[in-house]
Amino acid sequence: MRLKAKISCSYKDESISRAVASSIQPDNLDAPENVDIETCRSGREVKTKVKVEGEIETLLATLEDLLACTSTAEKMI
Repeated sequence: MRLKAKISCSYKDESISRAVASSIQPDNLDAPENVDIETCRSGREVKTKVKVEGEIETLLATLEDLLACTSTAEKMI
């Protein structure tokens, strides 16, 4: 099954969105081959698209990991 999700986070200023986007970007490199993650920053927004070829549990686990990493980055800033 092909599954997709989009997450968008808005911040007070571009320096925060830049820091969050750059901190979660390295995680995208370690994605399994059936998972595609694209993160981009546009102004004050960080947008991530997740595509999974497989089970919904894989998508949910990937989203949970992404949000946990985003939360950690936000707390560190």
